[in-house]
Amino acid sequence: MKPIIFDVDTGIDDALAMAYALNSPELEVLGFTTCFGNVPVVDATRNTLTVLEKVAKPIPVYQGAAQTFLGRDKKTWPKQVHGEGGLGDRFMSDPITEAESQFAPDFIIEQVKKRPHEITVIAVGPLTNLALAIKKSPEIIPLVKEVIVMGGAVNVPGNVNEYSEANIIADPEAAEYVLSSGIALTLVGLDVTMQTLLPKSKLEKWRTDGNEKGQFFADMTEFYIGYYEKVSPGIEGCALHDPLAVGVAIDSGFVKTETMNVKVVTKGEEAGRTVGTHDEKATTRVCTEVDANRFLEHFLNRVI
Repeated sequence: MKPIIFDVDTGIDDALAMAYALNSPELEVLGFTTCFGNVPVVDATRNTLTVLEKVAKPIPVYQGAAQTFLGRDKKTWPKQVHGEGGLGDRFMSDPITEAESQFAPDFIIEQVKKRPHEITVIAVGPLTNLALAIKKSPEIIPLVKEVIVMGGAVNVPGNVNEYSEANIIADPEAAEYVLSSGIALTLVGLDVTMQTLLPKSKLEKWRTDGNEKGQFFADMTEFYIGYYEKVSPGIEGCALHDPLAVGVAIDSGFVKTETMNVKVVTKGEEAGRTVGTHDEKATTRVCTEVDANRFLEHFLNRVI
């Protein structure tokens, strides 16, 4: 089993990625760390605990950054994408379980030092927690086996504006800090995730399986697909952004990569843009192709 720390800003595709990871025997999830992003960090923590209760997996959760790497507050939240609370517009009672008291970046540092060269960090939100961990203990850089990041748009347009992908623009300074640190990193960006379409028709099977978990994920995902329909009428599905990062952790053969030096624009009109150049000293593998059909089949066989 591959030990992982899973860093989330739990909205809908984060929740799908969580279920996928937790139902994959190749992965040993040591803990979830939460960050602001799709929702404020307290909501991301609540949503993470809620999903864990729905899938009946008692994995510890560590709350992390509420502000950006430079201490700024995020001003807006993508409620049109993930709903008021982050998991669609459906009422949910608060989770029974609570987060651990340890700060998420400290948990990352502790675990990496405890298991050097073993741990993979899957990060599917802003990279603030990882940036804070590296800043506090830069000695962990060579001790992390790999970081798999859902973020960026190197060769394609962004999804927030023409330049920027949502996770990167939420904290471009954190992304630049991590990407320039020399840590071994795979960037699973819009270059490949926009090709991973979950058809709306698959949700009916989740519902007809007759359990609460299937209904929960179907309702939530239908809200997400509703957003995609507004943006791209007739699409009848949604991209599996965060789940693909999990898929790459399980089987790197789902994607093809090119090694690049990736810089993040932190200021001006193009803030959040990820610019990739070929460099023999580069440490970032940028996903450029995906076997979308094989990945989708794998995801569907595991997630519910």
